[in-house]
Amino acid sequence: MQAAIADGVISGKRLWTGRVLSGLVVLFLLMDAVMKLIKPAAVLKAQAELGWPDEITVATGVVLLICTILYAWPKTAILGAILLTGYLGGAVAVQWRVGHPLFAATLFPVYMGIALWAGLCLRDAELCEMIPLQR
Repeated sequence: MQAAIADGVISGKRLWTGRVLSGLVVLFLLMDAVMKLIKPAAVLKAQAELGWPDEITVATGVVLLICTILYAWPKTAILGAILLTGYLGGAVAVQWRVGHPLFAATLFPVYMGIALWAGLCLRDAELCEMIPLQR
């Protein structure tokens, strides 16, 4: 890790890996938010299976959209990551509550959260320095 960061400068490969990883997370979350905003039948059915009323689908989509935009914008990326971590934690709780398979559905938001923070850490040397990993 230290070889990739010298005096706060990140190597080009590491920066682009972080951008691609963050971009994939943003694309997935934007798709999820837009689907909640346009409310196709499949989304409403999935929401009902999770125990959520149709009335909150658009509001949930708006919250997700705002958090994702904050994450995608470099100056607010850390705030967006924190907010998305809370959103994804709620998704884990909902999946767990309804008894969905652990590794396929319940932990999927955890995988997204790991990718979200990994992408951000790869693009932000100062953030990476604050994470207490063994060096």
